Amino acid sequence: MQHAVGSPLPPPHQPGQGPTTGWSPAGQQSGPHHPGPAPVPPPPPAPGFAPTPPVPHTMPRRTPDTTGHIQLPPGGPVPMPSAPPAAAAPDPTSTTLAVLLIGPAGAGKTSVAKYWADHRRVPTAHISLDDVREWVRSGFADPQSGWNDHSEAQYRLARRTCGFAARNFLANGISCILDDAVFPDRPVVGLGGWKRHVGPGLLPVVLLPGLEIVLERNAKRAGNRRLTDEEVARIHGRMAGWYGSGLPIIDNSQMDVQQTAQVLNDVLARSIASPPSW
Repeated sequence: MQHAVGSPLPPPHQPGQGPTTGWSPAGQQSGPHHPGPAPVPPPPPAPGFAPTPPVPHTMPRRTPDTTGHIQLPPGGPVPMPSAPPAAAAPDPTSTTLAVLLIGPAGAGKTSVAKYWADHRRVPTAHISLDDVREWVRSGFADPQSGWNDHSEAQYRLARRTCGFAARNFLANGISCILDDAVFPDRPVVGLGGWKRHVGPGLLPVVLLPGLEIVLERNAKRAGNRRLTDEEVARIHGRMAGWYGSGLPIIDNSQMDVQQTAQVLNDVLARSIASPPSW
């Protein structure tokens, strides 16, 4: 058992001893007190020599800690990425970025986000909304059991938690890519929420393959990540509203993960040069 650092602990109570008060580290003796011999005074100094002054007692200097006290900059709203000079092409692989990858279930958001984060020249974190949402174990409000106030609140809480995490990573020089199924007909909850939580520098990109591809990929999923075909078709239909929104859209129906990540870099390079209005 560990005790807090501070005054020394009193010695354990021994049989035959009463409680001690004002305990000091010096040993205590019971019984009558017998005075010892009188102290012998020091000899006088020799003629012509001054007495040596006593050396003052000083506490030993504490060696400062060298680990465990790293100061982290606080996370703040992420500003817009600075555009490169006109003569230089933006390089999204070596720039600190905040990216929001939007798409329906089965679009490949998580796979693309992980691959993109793994193959960048600068430190990059992948933050998945579904992963954070499933941190809730007991009391998890699964939308597949019915959308209600509890599932809505847990989605909002997960988005805010992801936003806080992204801001902290970015404040310390680590890029972030977040993925979420943001619906275009709920901009205040979706894009507006992400913009409030992360900052105006967040770059949204929509990943929207064809319905057949989404249905095929969703069939390979397991657990509560797998949706019914009817639900996938309904979500995919709502996602079509992103066309004409001004946000960049990637149709990765005929692309693998690596090809999609390369196209994502091309799209981000254009977004850095000319940030989308959203």
